[in-house]
Amino acid sequence: MSFDTQDSVKGNDPERVVISAALTGALTTREQCEAIPYTPEEVAEEAAAAREAGAAVAHIHARTDEGDPTFSTETYREIHEAVRARTDILVNFSTGAVDEPVETRTDYIREVSPDIAALNMGSMNYAKYSDRREDFVFDQVFDNSFSEIQAFLSAMNDAGVKPELECFDTGHIGNIRPLLKQGGLTHPIQFSLIMGVLGGIPATVENLAHQVRQLPDDATWQVIGVGRDQWPLVGAALSMGGNVRVGLEDNFYLPEGEMAESNADLVARAARMARDVGREPATPAEARETMEVPE
Repeated sequence: MSFDTQDSVKGNDPERVVISAALTGALTTREQCEAIPYTPEEVAEEAAAAREAGAAVAHIHARTDEGDPTFSTETYREIHEAVRARTDILVNFSTGAVDEPVETRTDYIREVSPDIAALNMGSMNYAKYSDRREDFVFDQVFDNSFSEIQAFLSAMNDAGVKPELECFDTGHIGNIRPLLKQGGLTHPIQFSLIMGVLGGIPATVENLAHQVRQLPDDATWQVIGVGRDQWPLVGAALSMGGNVRVGLEDNFYLPEGEMAESNADLVARAARMARDVGREPATPAEARETMEVPE
């Protein structure tokens, strides 16, 4: 397979890597990993520790104190204030959900104005299958119509929030075309290439290279590997000049198979891998400049 490493850098900084830490997720629980933060204070503590370990961005799903997903604007506000009181890390709120009204998920974007908000770029089957149990752990349809995508873009633009396009397959990248034509989406675009979700593109280095080829030349991009396939993809993305996301939302385990005790454990390993290929973790200020995140 031929691949031009310089072309793969796109709009990223080849000397600096933006490390994002996905702190919570919506489906992960403490029964699976004791380190999952639930409360705003716990999320803020994890964000500050991840920043210290080398993360520039904290990707956050709000949870109730009992750990259930919540889309409460007040909870997101509490999280934002708690994180801001502890660290300068860039705050990225999720907008993804199944069977939750768009209005609920745009309200906290408009009212709280995080630095970045994740925007899912297409519909798909969204599932996890257990080979050991020979059964599905969960099996959902993740519905993201163009009308909903337009609504999220409008809310983000109104609030001065940088959209981060979450693409689970190649077709999701192509979905930018009408949004650019209509003016709701403008260059440069930040992409998250999510790999390893059943229903989306499989987590292989060859598929990552294929995804990156589809991106606009001035795009910034990061890879999100789900499960233990995360680490080979992190290594590939770092070598290609890409940015990376790690964190307990996506994967609980260090490369050797040991369960992480915190998000910072995963960030520290990604930062070490970055330095091993001659790249330094970006600060939040450097990440803001690279990705052109509004002040």
